[in-house]
Amino acid sequence: MPTKIRVMHVGLGPIGAAVLKQVASRRGFQIVAAVDVDPHKVGRDAGDVGGLGRVLRVKVVSDLRKAIKAAKLDVAVLCTSSSLKLVMPQLEELLRQRVPVVSTTEELSYPTGGNRRLAKQIDEVARKAKVAVLATGVNPGFVMDALPIALTAVCERVDSIEVQRVQDARVRRLPFQQKIGAGLTAEQFKRRVDQGTVRHVGLAESVQMIADALGWRLHRVTDEIHPKIAAHTVQSDLLAVDAGYVCGLVQDGTGFVDGVAKIRLHMEAYLGAPESFDAVTIEGLPRIHSKIIGGLHGDVATASIVVNSIPKVIAAQPGLRTMRDMPLPSYFGR
Repeated sequence: MPTKIRVMHVGLGPIGAAVLKQVASRRGFQIVAAVDVDPHKVGRDAGDVGGLGRVLRVKVVSDLRKAIKAAKLDVAVLCTSSSLKLVMPQLEELLRQRVPVVSTTEELSYPTGGNRRLAKQIDEVARKAKVAVLATGVNPGFVMDALPIALTAVCERVDSIEVQRVQDARVRRLPFQQKIGAGLTAEQFKRRVDQGTVRHVGLAESVQMIADALGWRLHRVTDEIHPKIAAHTVQSDLLAVDAGYVCGLVQDGTGFVDGVAKIRLHMEAYLGAPESFDAVTIEGLPRIHSKIIGGLHGDVATASIVVNSIPKVIAAQPGLRTMRDMPLPSYFGR
């Protein structure tokens, strides 16, 4: 492991900026390059774009290939899209230059369905380049997959797993509040769900990760989304929702074995939730119930697990890795 890990940041949206802030504040890291396609960010100092309040003497550029060649890198952090298809060109460019990658791309966390073909390509290219690729975050990446998997380590028998993630979205950023449909009518909500623009990405991936870890063969996986309708006017500092309008979503990812629901991931994210928490219940021997009171803040926790995974990815076996097969991550800030 190098004395200071040299990091490139690709994507400086809200999550990318949160990662950059943590990397800049921790010993053991050095930011050497920053890439973003937003013309309002290109040419500015990365510290300014990331809201650090100080300069890093690293200019944001738009050309990923040139940035890789201009800087000596140990790892890249990729925070540009939830869609695996959309990040493929960026991943391929990074891997062509033999750069290990930690990504927040939810569909890459444990590829399912049609994404398996793309994941196989990534794995083959990464192995050839002799570097590792990992996608992680608070969920998928921890609360609804890695955490319940870890808790089953002390079980003699597991019958079923349920994870609940409830968030008061009033404390989240505006793009998140919009992503969960806050302020829409019920009809608008349904259209956005059908278009794929209102949903949490990653429940199906987490369901499959848990099932594979436990050796369960799933016969069916469902991902159902419903609106949470405001009973009275509710507002955040950024948005007000009148009674009768959507204030968020309720989403359930369920894995079935022989018609029986064995894995249930239940998520509620809406303005005005009376309590935020993350809870895991394992029915088995022993029965385990674990609850994180107050819940994990999505942006903070995602940035943290990304940063803490950087040393593990650098040291990992080449190929596409997942939180199921990675060494246990921990705080890193030497």
